[in-house]
Amino acid sequence: MSADHILIVDDDPQITDFLRRYLEKQHYMVSCVATGAEMDEILKQYAIDLCILDINLPDRDGFEITRDLRVNSNLPIIVLSGRDDPFDRVIGLEFGADDYMVKPFEARELLARIKTVLRRCKVEALAVKQIETDTTLLQFGDWELNLNDRTLRGIDIADDTPLTTTEFELLHALVNRPHVVLSRNQLLDIARGRECYVGDRTVDVHIMRLRKKIEPDPSDPVYIKTIHGIGYCFISNVTKCSPRQGGAVRSHPSLAYAAQ
Repeated sequence: MSADHILIVDDDPQITDFLRRYLEKQHYMVSCVATGAEMDEILKQYAIDLCILDINLPDRDGFEITRDLRVNSNLPIIVLSGRDDPFDRVIGLEFGADDYMVKPFEARELLARIKTVLRRCKVEALAVKQIETDTTLLQFGDWELNLNDRTLRGIDIADDTPLTTTEFELLHALVNRPHVVLSRNQLLDIARGRECYVGDRTVDVHIMRLRKKIEPDPSDPVYIKTIHGIGYCFISNVTKCSPRQGGAVRSHPSLAYAAQ
């Protein structure tokens, strides 16, 4: 198994030199750059597994880099910043960072966070790959979500119900995790790379639009429940259909079960 490749983007040579030595001793491949432009070149040349990104770079704002990366990439990002303002933490996470650490930092804590983010992202990538390989349809209530052509169709409706890209991603995230409470930030993270989000209230707007399309009564939802102060939960049972079985419906322990 090849070592994970970590990119450190920071214009402080003391930090980059220290982290390079420390992480290489932990058996990671490490590349270091000082600017956003140099970061872009590295990302073109190498398959990077995780980026440690400073916010105050000489040529670009780290928050803007994070937001722009999320348009086309799910590259794990840990923000490493000298700014300890809670607002900066929120902005960093809302723009798509996977974690946020403040300088000065404890190297062992940063290592633990690197391992956690890499482990979580690898599990999520494997789950998505398995779903794409093994599943064609996710069925709930009177609806059928087709993952191959990214469409939603009602059982008694002849035509597809149109969904925007973001609506599809959010609905997919919810029906793939029935009876699991997802925070707005989690939903932003799962659906990221599709649009540039500016805040978690964007999720509320898309959920409202989804309810108008799938709920019999949007004011009394039977599919997407609001968990006040946290986020949302898909409360209907979901069944997946496997193309290997000729489209026959089969229950799956992670997707078809009753609410506890």
